[in-house]
Amino acid sequence: MTGQNDKPAPPLTTPEEPRDLVGIGIGPFNLSLAALAQPLAGIDAAFYEQRPAFHWHPGLLIDGASLQVPFLADLVTLADPANPWSFLSYLKTRERLFPFYFAERFHIQRAEYDAYCRWVSENLPALHFGHQVDAVRWNPERDLFEVDFTQLDAEGEAEALGRTYTKNVAVGVGTAPHVPEPLKPLADAPAVPVIHSADYLLHRDRLLAADHITVIGSGQSGAEVFLDLLKHRPVGAEKIHWLARTEAFAPMEYSKLGLEHFTPDYTRYFHSLPETVRDGLVPHQWQLHKGIDADTIAAIHDELYQRTLHGGWPDAVLTPGVCVRTAGRVATTRVELHLEHLQQGTRSRLTTDAVVLATGYRERPLDKVLGGLDAYIRRDSSERPRIDEQYRLVLDPSVTGGVYVQNAERHTHGVGAPDLGLAAWRSATILNTLTGTSPYPLPQRTAFTSFGLQGPQARTATGLIGEQRGNLVPLKS
Repeated sequence: MTGQNDKPAPPLTTPEEPRDLVGIGIGPFNLSLAALAQPLAGIDAAFYEQRPAFHWHPGLLIDGASLQVPFLADLVTLADPANPWSFLSYLKTRERLFPFYFAERFHIQRAEYDAYCRWVSENLPALHFGHQVDAVRWNPERDLFEVDFTQLDAEGEAEALGRTYTKNVAVGVGTAPHVPEPLKPLADAPAVPVIHSADYLLHRDRLLAADHITVIGSGQSGAEVFLDLLKHRPVGAEKIHWLARTEAFAPMEYSKLGLEHFTPDYTRYFHSLPETVRDGLVPHQWQLHKGIDADTIAAIHDELYQRTLHGGWPDAVLTPGVCVRTAGRVATTRVELHLEHLQQGTRSRLTTDAVVLATGYRERPLDKVLGGLDAYIRRDSSERPRIDEQYRLVLDPSVTGGVYVQNAERHTHGVGAPDLGLAAWRSATILNTLTGTSPYPLPQRTAFTSFGLQGPQARTATGLIGEQRGNLVPLKS
C-alpha cells in the first residue's frame, strides 16, 4: 500500500539482449576494466555506480601528496601502452605533455591521478553513475545473471528501476574506512571531532581549530595528515600527538627486488600456496603496503627540525608501539584515550580535543551485493569466497557465467590486490578469460625473483626438489 507522501513505484526497464559484462562499482579498478573493454569489438558492457560521479579519496587529496606508484601504473598502460585512455593520452588532451616532460616526475600527485580518472570516467559511454545495484541472481533457465538496479535522481532518490541480464559480472565495490571498536562510539558522536582520515579535508578547518589533536595510525595517510596539521600549527604550540601500533614509523619497502612482490609472478606464486600459508604471510608483509613513503618521513623530520632552529622543541609527541584499549568522552568536548605501550607493558591516559583515525580500510564484504548467489559460492575454511587465478569466484558448476572480483582477493592473491600497479594486468586477465581469446597478450615472466622452487620434479617436504637449469638437487631428510 502506498502512503500519502510516498512516491509511486518507478517503472521497471529490462533490455532484451543480454550483456557480455556488467560491472558493479566504478572505482579505479572497474574503471580500468571499462577502459580496456571499450576498444574491443563485440563486448557489450555496462558499469553501474551509486555515486553521481567519479571521486577517488577526495578527503585525502592533500596539497603535494603523491601516489606511491609511478604514473605508468595508470588504468591501462601496463597491459596496453597504446591505449587511448592512458595517463599520457590524458596529458596530451590537456596540452600538458611538455610541462610533464620537463617536470621529470615519475610519481604524480594524487589530485592529478584523480583528475585523470575523472577524465576517463566522463568519456566512457559504458559507465552509468547514479545507478545503485540492488541484487544479483543466477537465472538457470536463461543461463544468465540477473542484475537489478535503481536509477537515482540528483538528490539520490529512486527515479526508475531496471534489470539487465549478463553473461559475466565484475564486482569492484572497493574498501570502506575502518574504525577500531574502542573508537566507534566516539566516531558516531558529533560533539567531539573523531574523524577517519578518509574524510580529513572535509573537517580540516574544524580539526585545526582544536586545542590539541591526536593522529592514530602509522601508515601513509597518518603521516600525511600529521605533516599537514604540523605545517599549519604555531611554532612551539603545535599540540599534536601521533600514535601508532607498529614498533616504528617505518618506511615502505621500496627496494627494487622488494617491489617484485607487486608483480604478476608473485601473485601467481602466492595463489599457489596452501590457504594456511597465505593467511600467515599477509600480516607479516605490512611494510610492503602499510609503511610510509621515505620522502614523507623526510618531510616530517625536516618540518620538526626547522622548529628547533631558535631553541626549544616542537610540542609534538610521536609514539609508536601504542594501542588504544578504550576511549571515552570527558564532559562533552574532549576525548580520553586509554593507551597501552605494547613493549613496556605500561598504561596511560591521553586527553585530546580531536582525533584523526588513520586506521586504514577493509574490503567491503561481497555478501551484500552477491547475497542472491550465496548458495552457489564455494568458500574456504574461513568462510571466505574461493577465487581462482583468473579472479573469478569459484561457483557451483551449474553456473556457467563468471563473477570476477577486483580488490576483494587479498586472501587468495596477496598484497598486490589493492595495488594500482596491478590494475591493468588484472583487467586484461579478466578480459582475456571472459572472451576466451587474448585481446591483451600478457608476458609470461615479470620478475627477476623466482619465488619458489620450480621444475617438473619439485616436491614438498622431503625428496627430490625440482630441476634447476638441468641440475637435479637432492634434498636429504
